[in-house]
Amino acid sequence: MRAAGLMLLLVVSSPAVAQGAAPVPRASPAPAAEPTPAARRLAAWATRSQDTRGRPFLVIDKVAARVFAYDADGTLRATTPALLGAARGDVTPPDIGKRTLAQIGPADRITQAGRFEAHIGPDLHEDVLWIDYDSGLSLHRVVTGSRTEHRLTRLATPSTADNRVSFGCINVPRIFYETVVAPMFRPADGVVYILPEQRALSEVFPALPVALAAQR
Repeated sequence: MRAAGLMLLLVVSSPAVAQGAAPVPRASPAPAAEPTPAARRLAAWATRSQDTRGRPFLVIDKVAARVFAYDADGTLRATTPALLGAARGDVTPPDIGKRTLAQIGPADRITQAGRFEAHIGPDLHEDVLWIDYDSGLSLHRVVTGSRTEHRLTRLATPSTADNRVSFGCINVPRIFYETVVAPMFRPADGVVYILPEQRALSEVFPALPVALAAQR
């Protein structure tokens, strides 16, 4: 899907939202591909240290509400806005994976931070990228079943303030999942790094050099 030297840049455009229609994902200008400083530092370390063991990886910056997809050699392949857990925090309750959605209260709807071995696998209706199966954490196509949540609209707005809506899973545009995530992880497993928003980087990623962990 990727021509030599060509980077796929995906965002969700907003004009259709103003007209009441579902937003249409399309190519974006180059600035949308710029990783946040924290994502860039972690990606550089992950590649240099061979922490990914030669596999593709994702860096998810919760503060920026954005996913950055990297090839095994550390080349930024694509980026997209994302929807995340409605509650702020970096640690989920230990029994979160055993609860039904109805049993997950507002304060526990957290996208946990950390390093995860991820793989494509089945869920109820479609395949998802399982980040941590035991806790039920996955990255998947945006869920649009509840009209009151306006998830497509939330993805389309430039603000990150309205990107917190899920029970903890990461929602991305369908086109991003199917053209970037699935091809990257379907041949083999990969790694997902989720940056913290409350804890220190050094606490979540103790192997990260101190000089880098001190910077956000």
